[in-house]
Amino acid sequence: MFMLIGFTGAQCTGKSTLLSECQHMCNEGELFHDFNFVEEVTRKVKRDGHEINLDGCDITQLKILNEHLNNHVKAGDWVLDRCILDGYIYSSCLSRMGNVSEWVTKYACDLMMLLIEKLDVIFYTQPEDVPLRGDGVRSIDLNFRQDIINRYEDLFAQDYYWMNKVIRLYGNVDDRMAQIEKTILNINENSNTRQFQNI
Repeated sequence: MFMLIGFTGAQCTGKSTLLSECQHMCNEGELFHDFNFVEEVTRKVKRDGHEINLDGCDITQLKILNEHLNNHVKAGDWVLDRCILDGYIYSSCLSRMGNVSEWVTKYACDLMMLLIEKLDVIFYTQPEDVPLRGDGVRSIDLNFRQDIINRYEDLFAQDYYWMNKVIRLYGNVDDRMAQIEKTILNINENSNTRQFQNI
């Protein structure tokens, strides 16, 4: 059976760093040696000429959601830099700002509830341990970032049946990688039940 792992969280919370660490483990023939990696979603859409972050619009979000749809139905074992939760959260925030239509957010929510079944584990990168730094692409607007964080917490507070798939990652890179490794090993040992707990 294939495994699908997704990272999710606000901008500049360490997702790309952790993905790189997972890729390094893959290259070393360790835990992720059979996995493929999706390294970017939003940046790919930006390269296609679409505005992102605070300048995003309906077309931007629909393009991003289409990328998520494609990424969540690939054959094989995959690790995603971002997953469908990001697509819904960012659509929701941009909708409340008036940049994205409500119907796009409704579509993003429906797509999330459909594709969440495909994910075996969702690593949420806690924002407290990572400072906000710009890289020329990600938004460094503190209010926008906080709005994203608040929307994640609102979503997690709903206690959806799939919340047992969400693992909150705390601490520095080594701490987070230890949590990731322990979680994946736990999944492999309990692949028939697919029951995970926050570590």
